[in-house]
Amino acid sequence: MDLLAPVPESFLDRIAGAKGGMVLVDQVEMEHILSLLEREPACTTGGSAANTTLNAARLGLRTTFLGKLGDDELAGAYRRRFESAGVDSSRFKTAHLPNARCLALVTPDAQRTMRTCLAAAMTLAPADISPEDFRGCRHAHVEGYLVFNQALADAVLESARAAGCTVSLDLASFEVVNASRDWLFGQLKRGIDVVFANEDEIRALFQDRDSDYATLARRLAGLGVLAAVKIGRDGAWLARGNVLHRVAPVTVSNLVDTNGAGDAWAAGFLYGYLRGLPLPACGALASTMGAETVRHLGPIIPDSCWPDVRARAMAIAACSTS
Repeated sequence: MDLLAPVPESFLDRIAGAKGGMVLVDQVEMEHILSLLEREPACTTGGSAANTTLNAARLGLRTTFLGKLGDDELAGAYRRRFESAGVDSSRFKTAHLPNARCLALVTPDAQRTMRTCLAAAMTLAPADISPEDFRGCRHAHVEGYLVFNQALADAVLESARAAGCTVSLDLASFEVVNASRDWLFGQLKRGIDVVFANEDEIRALFQDRDSDYATLARRLAGLGVLAAVKIGRDGAWLARGNVLHRVAPVTVSNLVDTNGAGDAWAAGFLYGYLRGLPLPACGALASTMGAETVRHLGPIIPDSCWPDVRARAMAIAACSTS
């Protein structure tokens, strides 16, 4: 579950770690940080790949989710939320532990700094994963945070491939990339179909602070993947083979919180990609989803906004095939 707390910039001076990143903490450290807050944080379902799955389901894709819940009330609320959105919850696994929590500290510039206590999710082990977990699926979307446990990430990717799935990987955080560059390049050689990266992540992957993002997108595509390089308010670059597309941004005047924007962006993109839409349409769908997410606190687009969001997405899809 995501815990959402607006904080002043000075609050980040009281905790370890860089602004804008994600650091794993234990239960004791999580409770300590929560004790420093002036008020109780808001609570919503979270998790990078989970956010993408939830958004994709609400756009109309048939989805399921593989992950591990705890056995507390947070876990029950989590499962009910996914089921209400139409996500198949039969592949959730359970541990007799508290549910995982991620505290998103949102500063006035709408940047989110995350501290994550994995709890039950930490007990998901390679032995728990098999190709049967991906039976009936044609695509598996994997979040980069999983790479903090490389043996588990290996098991997930091997099982997904064995089940015949195409695979997308969201690099998730510059900390993830900095800690696992060799592993990432090894997996790219073994076959990843789509890679999502933001500005910090693509620069960390190639250890390149100077090249422009179009060049970096082409470089990533040169490794045999469809590269989606997100550059925030400036849009994105999509590269596949020798083809490069510029994705125009959707202007947002009332920016509230960037938490979950990349996950929603991936959901919009995958909705178009898995339906065989042209790459420019996939990018436009992605931008629409990301832009809507940053207008609200937290990673989840409110229910009241979905009729309009879905209508805009369907209009983009229809225009691309007419």
